[in-house]
Amino acid sequence: MKKVVIYTGDLCIHCEWAIDLLNRKNIKFTEYNVAKNQSKREEMLIKSNGVRSIPQIFIGEQHVGGNTELQALEKEGKLDTLLNS
Repeated sequence: MKKVVIYTGDLCIHCEWAIDLLNRKNIKFTEYNVAKNQSKREEMLIKSNGVRSIPQIFIGEQHVGGNTELQALEKEGKLDTLLNS
């Protein structure tokens, strides 16, 4: 399974929804709170080509986007394929 990284922030319902999906599917992930860690915020901005909204989710080297994109992958049945490809 590919490594999953999620950049989050404080009081972010979309972050909570994305994390909830990952947890329900028993997907291990690394979470970085960009509100508390400036270096991870800079890392997120570089990896996401300047996208500032949270969450920002990466599976392997692929930038998935935010919660909406993650939920869409799951709904379309593509999330498991992406994780295991």
